[in-house]
Amino acid sequence: MKVTMLLSDFAQVVQGKLYIMGGGWSVTGPQPCPSAIALKIDVPWNQTNRRHEFKMELIDADGHPVHLPGPEGNAPAALAGNFEVGRPAGLPVGTPLDVPLALTIPPMPLAPGRYVWRLSLNEATQPDWEAAFSVRALPAGAL
Repeated sequence: MKVTMLLSDFAQVVQGKLYIMGGGWSVTGPQPCPSAIALKIDVPWNQTNRRHEFKMELIDADGHPVHLPGPEGNAPAALAGNFEVGRPAGLPVGTPLDVPLALTIPPMPLAPGRYVWRLSLNEATQPDWEAAFSVRALPAGAL
């Protein structure tokens, strides 16, 4: 599958199209703020009409999963779900089909540094299925 990923301030899917606001950033912070990941997945013809699992995992600069505090203690920062795309009538055989996804991310208390959202599809990943970003440090003397 071919995947296009973009970090944004906000993203949503409406009638099969991605609507993206504040897209294409790679530096954020220092204060936590909401964000989104816009995904366009091109599903090959021979992989349509079946369920696919996806998972987005946040990893740090050392390649370790990022853990965030939650109601049940620290847990890995991850988003997961599934999708299925059918073949519309009249589409030429062999045509890949688009699957747009918009994943909303709540504000996360991240330390300054470099992070990567890594996508896996059906438990497989590719080197370009990543969206990297940096979190700025608070200016000296700021509270």
